[in-house]
Amino acid sequence: MSGKDVNDYLEEGIYGKKETRPDEKRRFLGTYRERVIIALTKKQVLEKGIYPEVEEAMKAHPGATLLINGKLAYATLSPYTKLASRYSIHARRVSNMDRKTDIGLVLDAGRAVEHKEIFVEKKEPEDSTESQKPWWKKLLGI
Repeated sequence: MSGKDVNDYLEEGIYGKKETRPDEKRRFLGTYRERVIIALTKKQVLEKGIYPEVEEAMKAHPGATLLINGKLAYATLSPYTKLASRYSIHARRVSNMDRKTDIGLVLDAGRAVEHKEIFVEKKEPEDSTESQKPWWKKLLGI
């Protein structure tokens, strides 16, 4: 193994420490994709209710950390932070991101777990076509 030379120290001073896969870390709120147990997009976090898949993942991985996008409002994140505290999972808001991300919530294992499917399918509204009809069409049965 060779030591650092003067150019290495200069580059580190100018550009900062070298990072492995920085874009991946920015997207997944400071962690690598291989450590993610489950992830929700911002849109999914903003929906009412809690995704049961997240609760199941918290039950199955008690030593995990919940990473939450700090740019989202506290009121929308509160149900997930309460859920994390119920299962004794440390929740951390990540707000020092220099780029935008579509991720709203990540359950981080802290080590490589490499789940093939980390994203939860979006909830489908229940029988939304019936509720979108005007009241008079419902009354007449049209």
